[in-house]
Amino acid sequence: SFCIENFESQVVERHNKPEVEVKSSKQLLLNPVVIGRNQNEQILIEGSINSVRISIAVKQADDLEKIICKRLMRFMMQRADDFYILRRKPVNGYDISFLVTNFHAENMYKHRLVDFIIYFVEEIDKEISKMKLDVSSRARMCADEFFKKFN
Repeated sequence: SFCIENFESQVVERHNKPEVEVKSSKQLLLNPVVIGRNQNEQILIEGSINSVRISIAVKQADDLEKIICKRLMRFMMQRADDFYILRRKPVNGYDISFLVTNFHAENMYKHRLVDFIIYFVEEIDKEISKMKLDVSSRARMCADEFFKKFN
């Protein structure tokens, strides 16, 4: 679960910005944690006193998966307003990023936020695999139809 709390800006009165984004003070930031199987498939967790940013690099084994992943992530990020914790722009080197602030943690169940992120990643992985199979089967059918004309 997330251990984040309300923290007012030390610079501007009545402002509360995610410290993990603005990085105004090193004392308020935690050490970033990278969890991953390899360079292509990893998660970066950056924490601060009032926010947590989770960036995910989705597995991309070949060029087709890279294209599908790029299109799918762009589609998701265009609808970032519907996913309250999804960032419009991912961190460099990652495919998608989530930003959980203290307001999200206060208004939503913390354990449900974690469950949502895990479920989201699982569904993205399934969707990419399904799309890859669909494209491959469609290409196979097109090739069969093309070669039938020569027989």
